[in-house]
Amino acid sequence: MSEQADIPKKSNKTTIIIAIVAVLVIVNGIKWYLDYQEKQEMQTFYEGELETAKVRYDEISAELDEKILEIEKLGGDIEELTRVKEEVEAERDQLQRTRTANRKLIVSLRDKTEGYAELLRAKDKEIEELTALNTELMKENTGLKEDQRALNQSINELEENKQELEEKVSIASRLAAEEIGVFAVNARGKEREGTFRARQINNLKVSFKIARNDVAPIESKTLLLRVLDANGQVYFDVARGSGTFIKDGKEEFYTASQQVLFDNSNQEVTFLYDKGSEYNSGNHTVEIYTDGYLMGSKSFTVR
Repeated sequence: MSEQADIPKKSNKTTIIIAIVAVLVIVNGIKWYLDYQEKQEMQTFYEGELETAKVRYDEISAELDEKILEIEKLGGDIEELTRVKEEVEAERDQLQRTRTANRKLIVSLRDKTEGYAELLRAKDKEIEELTALNTELMKENTGLKEDQRALNQSINELEENKQELEEKVSIASRLAAEEIGVFAVNARGKEREGTFRARQINNLKVSFKIARNDVAPIESKTLLLRVLDANGQVYFDVARGSGTFIKDGKEEFYTASQQVLFDNSNQEVTFLYDKGSEYNSGNHTVEIYTDGYLMGSKSFTVR
């Protein structure tokens, strides 16, 4: 009886041990499965973070390109951004070759992208400051241009006034011939004024005084005499001292010339012209010029 009672006890003990082992196996299996599931989820998360980081690197590279262009356009220093862009592109290319991710890599990528984002925010502020500075400089430049324009206008006005004054002075300083007399001098030296016969004119004498002019400078002057016949033709003979001069932009003939020193003394000047042949009949005119302008004129008649 005693041995038969021990058999059920041993059987129960074995069953309990088997149950405990089974429970432990099941528990370990569940734990392994849960750990596996957790690892798979973490790996999936890390891989997602890796792809996100790749996209973020592309975005950062594009933003750096924009910032470099803006700052360069505003005249800022782009050396630092250019260097960072090279680093970002190198890291991005390395990420493209990365197939697996872990916690350490993801933490590193987060730190780096956050650092780059902070740099971009700082550059946004720098761009704002550069824009404000350029706006201010443009205002100052506009003001300077307006000042320069006003100055140029004042200079032009002064130049115009100067030219106008010079023209007035030039006109005011012109010399005038007054008390002009025209005489026919015959072979015996006798003078006749007014109307002459052609045969009475051995020499033509033209005398006049240079009017006083306090504006005109004391200087040497070349005086030109023009003798015109009734048809307006100038008596001209190079052998007897005739030549040409510029009058109103055109080349004209003169009959005779002489050099005098204008001294503002109301000095008298005389031309004695030997034509060498008879004068044409009709009304004649003598004109006196200097520096291209007319000093005075007088008419006489040859019968």
